[in-house]
Amino acid sequence: MKAVTTNSKRPLPGLVLSEIAKSAVVAVWFMFLTFPIMVIRISPLDNIIEWRWMNLLSVGAGTFVLSFLWRYLLERKERGGGHNEALTWQKRVGLRIRSDRRIHVPGLIVLAVFAVIFPFVFSSYQTSIMITALMYVMLGLGLNIVVGLAGLLDLGYVAFFAVGAYFYALMNHHFGLGFWAALPFAGALAAVFGILLGFPVLRLRGDYLAIVTLGFGEIIRLILENWNEFSFGPSGIAGISRPGDFGIGLTLQGHTIYLYYIMIVLVLLTMVVVSRLRNSRIGRAWIALREDEVACQAMGIDKTKTKLTAFALGATWAGFVGCILAAKTTFINPASFTFMESAIILSIVVLGGMGSIIGVVVGAFILILLPEYLRAFSEYRMLAFGASMVLIMVFRPQGIISGIRQRYVVRPEIEPEKGGEEDAACA
Repeated sequence: MKAVTTNSKRPLPGLVLSEIAKSAVVAVWFMFLTFPIMVIRISPLDNIIEWRWMNLLSVGAGTFVLSFLWRYLLERKERGGGHNEALTWQKRVGLRIRSDRRIHVPGLIVLAVFAVIFPFVFSSYQTSIMITALMYVMLGLGLNIVVGLAGLLDLGYVAFFAVGAYFYALMNHHFGLGFWAALPFAGALAAVFGILLGFPVLRLRGDYLAIVTLGFGEIIRLILENWNEFSFGPSGIAGISRPGDFGIGLTLQGHTIYLYYIMIVLVLLTMVVVSRLRNSRIGRAWIALREDEVACQAMGIDKTKTKLTAFALGATWAGFVGCILAAKTTFINPASFTFMESAIILSIVVLGGMGSIIGVVVGAFILILLPEYLRAFSEYRMLAFGASMVLIMVFRPQGIISGIRQRYVVRPEIEPEKGGEEDAACA
């Protein structure tokens, strides 16, 4: 009996015509929706109605092209088009970059030289922006422990950020405590708050955990905003001391460069510590907890200890960055610690690649630096920024640089040769 094969895919001309028709419908519908805004302009003073038909044609043409391109990319993704090419490219380029030391060493040298000379080549404004980006790199790496490694969705991460900032601000205001003395205590206090948050949510997961952590972040912000005797309320705290320069007497520009190098050192330290934690026993426990909580507990891993450790260590880095923020701006108030900050930090982790250290660094630079450098487009910069985010999340849902799953191979011990055993026996 001869097998009959059928091809479910439509012919290419029919598929193209169908997609063109759908894109045309989308363009007409979008033209109809934007007609009152883009076409009609009324001048009340002159009692004149201006009809801007060219704007309508531009909207229709642009919508048609974008819709057709969008459908083409989605169709290619669903059919698996480009998968083999992407895999080949990853094998040839991505894996080589990650494993070839001949590429690592020159690249790291160039990157190190650029980082050292950056504040002397660019303006103080550019250096300040880079400091902010480095701060978000630390925040992203801290949240990456909680979300990327342990799989605990934390939407109140900004609360630990606020704890570190207000600790240094209040200690400096009331007792004159310096930056270097307050920095470790800010991280330790944030870790304590992380443990306090971890205890009530030990039995929660998924959306319920996200809601509770979101409420925790809002509680901290509202306390800081309404407890005037403690936190000075919405007025905030001003006159916070900058990082101590050990009696050198730096200018404002000198303090900016000084803080830039402090951030470079702290970011490198954070990357090393997070990398070592990921490959340690507690790091493997976090990954097991993220993959399957029930199986993790069945294998004998202490779920309580694992979750509390993730919350505490993730909060520690937020406390450090909060202390740095207070020293950088010399002024803080509750408006700096809204839910939007938590959303941005979470977007950095998701965009860069959950569990990936390099991905978080790249995501932080994109999300923080891109809006600043798109200011030339004024009104359209956030539109372009949002569109780029949507494209990346649709066509690269695993993030820009996905985390590499570690493989641990146990090598059997090499048995001694018989001759060696006989020699040992004779000896």
